[in-house]
Amino acid sequence: MQLSIVFAVLLACILHSTPSDAIPARARHQTQAKPRMVTMPLKRLYVPRTDVHPQLLLQQHINRGNKRLARMTGRSEPAEHELRAEMHKRMYILESGSANASSATTEARSNFSRRHSRHSKPVTGAATNASSTGTGGGVSPLDIQAAENGGLTAANKPTANNTLGLAIDADDVGYIATILIGTPPQNFNILMDSGSADFWVGSETCQSQQGTCGNHTFLGSKSSSSFVQSNQNFNVTYGSGAVAGVLCQDNVNMAGLQLNNHTFGVANQETVQFSADTVPFDGLMGLAQSTLSNEKVPTPVESLASQGLISSAISSFKISRLADQLNDGQVTFGGLDATKFVANTLVTIPNVNKIGFWEGAMDAITVNGQDSGMTGRTAILDTGTTLIIAPPADTLAIMTMLGGQCDTQQCTIPCTSNASVALSFGNASFAIDPRDMALLPVDVNDPTGDCTAGIQAGTIGTNTEWLVGDVFLKNAYLSVDTQNNQISLAKLS
Repeated sequence: MQLSIVFAVLLACILHSTPSDAIPARARHQTQAKPRMVTMPLKRLYVPRTDVHPQLLLQQHINRGNKRLARMTGRSEPAEHELRAEMHKRMYILESGSANASSATTEARSNFSRRHSRHSKPVTGAATNASSTGTGGGVSPLDIQAAENGGLTAANKPTANNTLGLAIDADDVGYIATILIGTPPQNFNILMDSGSADFWVGSETCQSQQGTCGNHTFLGSKSSSSFVQSNQNFNVTYGSGAVAGVLCQDNVNMAGLQLNNHTFGVANQETVQFSADTVPFDGLMGLAQSTLSNEKVPTPVESLASQGLISSAISSFKISRLADQLNDGQVTFGGLDATKFVANTLVTIPNVNKIGFWEGAMDAITVNGQDSGMTGRTAILDTGTTLIIAPPADTLAIMTMLGGQCDTQQCTIPCTSNASVALSFGNASFAIDPRDMALLPVDVNDPTGDCTAGIQAGTIGTNTEWLVGDVFLKNAYLSVDTQNNQISLAKLS
């Protein structure tokens, strides 16, 4: 009975928690004459997290991906009771499954009381005690450690002009940069999301279900003399959490590019997914097209372009993988960083989405070079989604070709799989590293057993639409161009 009560409390917490426990990097503020491009390094810093079993966090990513796909395709989101049912099933597996899994669950329960404290500090090089393994050797101890403990890894110093780094949360689940807002300027840690189009930070008057909005940096007239609040309301609902507030104007500096009197949102109300002390970011920047914006204002990259600070409203992503230990992730505004991709592999395709997401047609989907026979598929490319969410029939077909399987709970593949899935855009094939397809051992003490797959089935959307997140995007350079309404992809250098 006591165990059931603990699981019920843990379930409630998971359903209202954020997947990103990042502490963003410090932005490089370097002013250049007539800058035409801005690049921000993607960084990763470590904050230990032992409050939640990794498999429960994984189910949260699946639920979040399904909700995001429903919004993106204009369909009803899964009901709360359906999401709770999926989490219950995941918890049942942990409770009644292998004995090996119970130790991690017990540790999570014992650390549950520390869930809402933010005492952890970034630990430089926290991952150095665990080494990465190559493909075929099972899941890297580095990834298992990050999945169990959480934390962020700092990006290296940017390699291009006008660059902000992105911090990587845990085992490659989120990306955060640091920008300056207000007078005097304050550092704000911002989650970068190509799957939405609203930019907001917390207000000095912010409230949540827990009272205040936690241990974050806030914006308002007390902290910024250049802050001007309007009476225009906004609200945004994400795959995980929601915010509501008013529009404001203030000065925003991104990698040395100054947007004076920029219009964006300050959130007076945040759900716990954003307000909790354990949430390491202070706001979110959507980098889809502003036609999607609930605030009905230009995105920061669109404003940079309209003011001539960058040549075009382009956002380009190099997303880093923890297991590689390169820590070279970054986002570039106004162009592409040619040092991050192979020039002759660059392809450009039209954006086929009509409402503002970045969606491209897929030419083919292959496994080990064998064509799956799937045609007419499209992919919404979303840095804010960890997994790939595909229609159930497509997912099952891919899993069969991979030698994996799907049940009512999840899809799994052997952790030692060397099979390569490739998505083709613009007649160019982009292979997914096998390490990204084998996300996490079902039993964390058996890294060569069965692993949760990087592709999972979505129960909503059409039978041709995929939501393609970081599992794929770690394997390609992504650039999105608002002015020309097009997407570019290239193989990484």
